[in-house]
Amino acid sequence: MLDILFITIIAYQFYVWFWGTQAFKAIIGIVALSGVFIIANAWGLFLTTWVFQILWQVFVILLIILFQKEIRQILERFNPLKAFGIRQESNSNGWIPGLVIWAFAAAKKKLGAVIVFERSDRVFELITKGIVMECDPLPEILYSIFNKESPLHDGGILISNGKIIKVSCYLPLSVREDLPQEWGTRHRAALGLSEQCDAGVLIVSEERGEISVFMNQIVQKIKDPEALSMLLTQMPPEQKEQYHSIKETIKFWFTRRYKIKAIIFTAVFVLWMVLAGQQNFEREIEISMQYKNIPVNLVVAKPLDQKVTMTCRGLRKDVSLLNENNSSAFMDLLSAPPGISFYNMNPRNINLPNNRVQVVNITPSKVEITLVKK
Repeated sequence: MLDILFITIIAYQFYVWFWGTQAFKAIIGIVALSGVFIIANAWGLFLTTWVFQILWQVFVILLIILFQKEIRQILERFNPLKAFGIRQESNSNGWIPGLVIWAFAAAKKKLGAVIVFERSDRVFELITKGIVMECDPLPEILYSIFNKESPLHDGGILISNGKIIKVSCYLPLSVREDLPQEWGTRHRAALGLSEQCDAGVLIVSEERGEISVFMNQIVQKIKDPEALSMLLTQMPPEQKEQYHSIKETIKFWFTRRYKIKAIIFTAVFVLWMVLAGQQNFEREIEISMQYKNIPVNLVVAKPLDQKVTMTCRGLRKDVSLLNENNSSAFMDLLSAPPGISFYNMNPRNINLPNNRVQVVNITPSKVEITLVKK
C-alpha cells in the first residue's frame, strides 16, 4: 500500500504540473506505448518485446531532450534545501501606492506592461536577455520604461525586494493550448512564468486596457486600486492555505479533485498488480516432514513431527501461492537401518506445485531420524 500510495502522489503531481501542455500529450503517448510493451511481454510476443527493448533506450534519450526544461523544473521543486533557505527581508512597501496609481493610469492610456514580482523562487534564471538595473519602481521610471518610444518597453521588468533589478527581459511562453483566444503574448508569458515558479506577474493589456495578475497558474482580473494594493502587499511572502487541523488537511487532500485522484490510484494499483507478478521474490515457508517407504518391521521413533523451513525464489505470482497445503518435504527411508541415521536435505526432498519456483535454502540442512522395531 505504501508503494502504491507513494507512486500515486508522484503521478498526481506530474499530472498537475503537465496538464494542458504539449508535454502532457507526449507523456500520454509514452504511457500508451508502455502499456503495449507490458501486454506484449505478458503474452509472450517475442518480436514486439524485442523491438520495444531496443527502442526503449532511444526513448530515454528522447525524454531527456524533450522534457529537459520540465525535468529541471521538477528537480527544483523537489529541492529540499529550499526549506532551509534564508529569505531576504523585503523593503518597505512604500512603493506600492505609486505603482498602483501608475498601473491604472497606464491601463487607461492603454500602455502595455509586464511586471514580475519575485517571491521565494529565483526568477533570474528563468528569464532571458534583459538589462540589469537597480532602482525604485517609481511611476516616473515606469513611464520612461514602458513608453512606446522607449527602447526598453519591449519586454518585462523584474522587481525583487522592492527594487527593479532587470528591465526589457523576456519570459518563457506557456505552451498550453486551452487558453483564451484573446490572450496575447504578455498573458501567455505571464502564465508561462507562473507555471515554472511562484512569482507574481502584473499585466497591463495594451488592447483592452485591463489589469491582470498571474500567480500560481491562476489569473485574477483587477477592477479597483484597493484590490491591487492588497494583492501587492500580500505578495512578497508566499501565501498558503491554512487548515485548522491535520484531519481537515487530510480531508481536503482526498476530496479536492477526487475523481482524478481515484483514476490515478486505480491505474497505479493495476500497474502494480501486473508488474509485481513478474518480479523475483523470495519467501520462507515452514512445512512438515513426511516419511516414505518405511521398512515393514520398523517405525519412526523420533522426530515424530519434524518441521522444515525452506526459502523459495521465483516470480511473485508463483511464490506467493505457496503454503502448507500445496508444498511438502519428504524423506525416503527404503533402505534405512534400525537406530539413528542422518540424512541431508536437498531440493529433491521438496514437493512444489510447479517447477517455476527454486528452492535456495533448507533449514535444517541435516535431519536425525531414529528408527526402532515395531
